[in-house]
Amino acid sequence: VALQGVAQATHYLSSEPPQNKTMKAEQTDVFSPVPAVVTPGKACGDAPSDATVLFDGTNLDQWVSDNGGAPQWTVADGCMTVKPRSGGIHTKQSFGSCQLHIEWRTPSPAKGKGQDRGNSGIFLQSQYELQVLDSYNSATYVNGQAGAIYKDTPPLVNVCRPPGQWQTYDVFYTAPVFNPDGSVKSPAYET
Repeated sequence: VALQGVAQATHYLSSEPPQNKTMKAEQTDVFSPVPAVVTPGKACGDAPSDATVLFDGTNLDQWVSDNGGAPQWTVADGCMTVKPRSGGIHTKQSFGSCQLHIEWRTPSPAKGKGQDRGNSGIFLQSQYELQVLDSYNSATYVNGQAGAIYKDTPPLVNVCRPPGQWQTYDVFYTAPVFNPDGSVKSPAYET
């Protein structure tokens, strides 16, 4: 998995490129494809019109436990909460490339250290784990802290809030593409 979006500028334009001096403005106009119209949510935090809402704060209808049964997690006050020793859950629907908005919080007061402190994860395509962990003033290996692609790529920064406060991930995921022989044509990207 590779992270995209890391800027590596090696040259900054200090003036307009020479070819632009002879071009007419209409030579750079692009008219297609026309982007689809997506209606934003009515209020801040509401999902846009093209979203697949996986949790609406009332039930776990879009989810199944990893053992195939109904999820045993608790739903209360608009939140889903892991029930200890109930196992993981995953969406009933499969996804490839997607944009994902996640809000999460870790227990307060904090208990444990490192990987034993509010540990969970979001698996993309059952393969790439985006780490969910209380990394606020809590040392652990860098490719295992919040925001890491677990055991692969550390996050660029640690922006965790204190335990008990809501955290947000907005993830842009591009699924890998494979050649007919199984070799990687383009890797997965997660930003």
